[in-house]
Amino acid sequence: MATGKHVMDVHLGNFQESVIEISRQVPVVVDFWAPWCGPCRALGPVLEKLAEEYGGRFLLAKINSDENPELSREYQVRGIPAVKAFRDGRVVDEFTGALPESAVRQFIERLLPPPGDEWRREALLLLERGETAQAEALLHKALEANPGNDRARLELARMAVHGGRFADAEALVTAMSPTFRMEPEVSGVMALIGFAGAVKDAPDLPALAGIITASKGDERALAMYQRAARLVLQGDLEGALEQLMDMVERHRSYQDDLARKTVLQVFALLGNQGALVDRFRTRLSRALF
Repeated sequence: MATGKHVMDVHLGNFQESVIEISRQVPVVVDFWAPWCGPCRALGPVLEKLAEEYGGRFLLAKINSDENPELSREYQVRGIPAVKAFRDGRVVDEFTGALPESAVRQFIERLLPPPGDEWRREALLLLERGETAQAEALLHKALEANPGNDRARLELARMAVHGGRFADAEALVTAMSPTFRMEPEVSGVMALIGFAGAVKDAPDLPALAGIITASKGDERALAMYQRAARLVLQGDLEGALEQLMDMVERHRSYQDDLARKTVLQVFALLGNQGALVDRFRTRLSRALF
């Protein structure tokens, strides 16, 4: 049972609101526990003490794993206590077992947002309202406060991509730490930059359509790829996937399986989920096997 202002009991019914959504504003530490678990009884008071000590800089969510088997399965809880830290709607760190307070404190410190990150979060709200100039200014302010704030850099890179400033976006990605560049969101930005490069010297869509009809071999495959890239940049991901699937079926060997790899990049842009991804993933499997 939760004790303290910054500790809450969470179950399947309120998990989305209490963990996923709140973690977009403040980090949430989820403690999977059970009443019969001895180590849980040792770790729980430590987590609760730190939640109060940090005064709301993170929130603690207590989940009874026996009463919420669906959540335990979804988050692959194989032993308890299992602690998973959520930020921006996803798990960013975790540990299993009862750690000493010093180790738990280090875990919390890694989770807390960097200095100036409140400006990045305010910028995200401004972007939702379409106030791009103000949002960009706040993101630069966040970076000035902490040059290591790669999440602020990522948002600036996204804005640069949407504004057609692909060289600026690439420079921002290059400035990120090697570890952060492995994040899926960064891969999505790099995919868009790659698509921009593919269409830089490509003819317009009517001309490309003519090439696709008339040309053969590698030239035809290149034209199909460039058409798909242009459709991605125009926001027509369904049209791009249709074009890429035609390319998979007709020019599978071109550029070391480029068509299949590009289909996977578009899936990543779609968050690897949704009806469109499911439909084309099925079609891709049939084409490959």
